[in-house]
Amino acid sequence: MAVAARRQIVRRGRALEYFTVAYNSLEGIISVAAGLIAGSVSLLGFGLDSIIEVTSGAALLWRLHHDQSESRREAAERITLRIVGWCFIGLAVYVAYSSGSALIRNQRPERSVPGIILAAASVVVMPLLARAKRRVAAHIESAAMNADARQADFCTYLSAILLGGLLLNALFGWWWADPVAALVMVPIIAKEGIDSIRHRKCC
Repeated sequence: MAVAARRQIVRRGRALEYFTVAYNSLEGIISVAAGLIAGSVSLLGFGLDSIIEVTSGAALLWRLHHDQSESRREAAERITLRIVGWCFIGLAVYVAYSSGSALIRNQRPERSVPGIILAAASVVVMPLLARAKRRVAAHIESAAMNADARQADFCTYLSAILLGGLLLNALFGWWWADPVAALVMVPIIAKEGIDSIRHRKCC
């Protein structure tokens, strides 16, 4: 690939990561606030996942700024994948503990309209973002960017799970659907963390 063409694609990748950081910062703030107000474990877990997405986006921006040097590029990819992987492992532990505690202690979350709206919006936004990132990753052959695209896919799954749990609680009063939805997230989160730490390419 010509240097000029690669630089243009890298700039597109940076723009996507800036959007990721901005969107997930807003998503995280709303999710955590709504989760605390409603007492929703799944919303809190989703908010923390958004913070991890911000960390991932920042790490990818750092990696893309080192794209012109092949040696620095490879080192940046390894570091980025490890950072994201360990963040996911920490999140999986937190969500498992919080969800299990909520079920055992019979903690009933309130209905959360802001949480439902946010989850529905993310179900639409994240697949589009993932597709755009995957195209950039394919052009510059970046495993880290590809993993970041996979995280956006992963965020779509979490958004759908979260939306289902919140709707079941709001419409039918099934309070247990919220912590159960959060528990469903745990193995998905943990697998993504392990794959990132092991430097597996996400396709």
